[in-house]
Amino acid sequence: MNVVERAKAPTPKFFKVLRTIGLALLAVSGSIVAAPVALPAVIVTVAGYAAVAGGVLSAVSQITVDTSISSATVADNTILGNKKEEAQPETHTKENG
Repeated sequence: MNVVERAKAPTPKFFKVLRTIGLALLAVSGSIVAAPVALPAVIVTVAGYAAVAGGVLSAVSQITVDTSISSATVADNTILGNKKEEAQPETHTKENG
């Protein structure tokens, strides 16, 4: 399963919440870093680290896959990266002679 398939796959509810928290952390820290007023260097530095942490949290939460998927998706068998052609055994037979 490649990254694009993982990003399109369903995400568990817990990781959706973590993704939202990460995006909020990223937005708040971005606002602090880009503030037009002079802020202490410690606050700006912590906001920079929080921006990185929020971005990583959101990215990791987005590519987490829910393996308990619906039966319609299982019938399609593409959500887990398995193509129907790959799942079927080959039926080629060779005759001796």
